[in-house]
Order: sequence, then C-alpha cells, then structure tokens
Amino acid sequence: MKKIFMVSILAAILALTTSNVMAECNCQKDLRGEINVSATAEKEVAPDTAQITIEITTYDAKSMQKAATENKEISDRIYTSIKSIINTSDGDYVKTSNYNAQALYKYVNNKRTFDKYQVSNNVIVKTKSIEKVGTIIDKATLLGATGINDLNFSLSNYDSQCNDLIAEASKKAREKADILAKGTSSIITGLKYASVSCNSSANNNRRAYVNSYKMMMAASADGAAESQETATPVSAGTIKLNANVNVSFYAK
Repeated sequence: MKKIFMVSILAAILALTTSNVMAECNCQKDLRGEINVSATAEKEVAPDTAQITIEITTYDAKSMQKAATENKEISDRIYTSIKSIINTSDGDYVKTSNYNAQALYKYVNNKRTFDKYQVSNNVIVKTKSIEKVGTIIDKATLLGATGINDLNFSLSNYDSQCNDLIAEASKKAREKADILAKGTSSIITGLKYASVSCNSSANNNRRAYVNSYKMMMAASADGAAESQETATPVSAGTIKLNANVNVSFYAK
C-alpha cells in the first residue's frame, strides 16, 4: 500500500512538472512575434543571345521525292552558309528540326482531290553575335528560305543576373525588417520563412518584326528578298529582370 502511495506521488509530481514546462514553452512561443516584409529589385539589360527559326517549305505536284530533294538542297545551302557566319567556338550553333512531309488535298464540288506534295523543315540558329542577326536572315532568304517563324533574344547568364537581383532584394527586405523592429522596440531573432522568384520580360519588337517579315515574304514574287547592300535592321531591345522576395522574421 505504501509503495502504491509513493508511485502516485511521483506520478503527480511528474505531471505537474510536465505541465509547468509545457506552459512555459507555450508562453515563450506566444511571446515571440513575427515581422513580415517584401522587397523587389529590377533592372534592364541588353540581350547577348539570339535564336532564329528559319522555315523552308517546298512543293511538287507529282513527286514527294522531288519536293524532299529540293527541300534538302535549300536546307543544306542555308545550313552551310550560316555556319560560316556564326562563331561555333563561342557556343553558336545551327541545326535542323521539325521535318515534315505530307500530301495536300483540296475540295472541288465537295469532293476531295489530291493537290500537291509538301515538305517542310526548320533551320534553327542560335548565336551570341547579335549584330549578325539581320545578315543571317537576309542570307537565308536569298538562299530559298520561305519564312522566319520566330526570333527570340535572351541572356546567356540569366541565372547569375537573377541571383544578383535576389541578393539585392533580400538586402532590402532585411533593411525594412530592421527599421520596423526598431520602430516597435523589437529585436529580430531569426528567420521563419522566405520565398523568392525571378522573372523576365522582353522589351523588343520581335513579334512585330516576324509578322512584318512574313508579310514581305508573301508579297515577294519568288519568295526571296532582293539583294541589299546592308543587312536588314533588327532591334534586340532590352530584357527586364525582376526579383521578388517575401520574408518572415521572428522577433521579440
């Protein structure tokens, strides 16, 4: 009986101690506040890389093979010519993609009839020689390209640029938190949560250029631009980078 009584006393003491510890922990947690801040950093930079998608489409009314052979000849000429213009030692490249061959049909009096064979192919050029973009497009057109499907400008050191902006935004966020803590007689004791993001938007006339170029190509009698003494002007514009930081600090 005495043994049971002693066990009961120890259990009661343990329960009381645990209760006090939990109360103390909860009290400390309740007393710790938070400071939430956000900050941004942005800049505009000139792109150093261009990617051009050149379209080559050929037709033949009688033979798929003839359309394919003509397409290959044009693609090879463009490929070889552009490769001599770009700087492959600097990471520039030219490649072919999206090869497609099909028979086209038309409807006459609600009846589907064979029209012609079509073979299409894209030559993709990526180069850091921004100043040569106009020359590349003109050369491709003169050699038989039927369109410029896309023209993109980008940054080769995008990640590094973003990391610099995130560091700048983070510094601004901490400065804001320190000002707020000082104004409320608080002290920052640690970091609770942080989220960061970085995105870009291009400020250039890429789409307008591609669309106007397609219109010019469609208006051309033979689908090729006339020889020019100077390359077609192409504006690369700028790329705007924006970093956002949302931070939550512990304070007391």
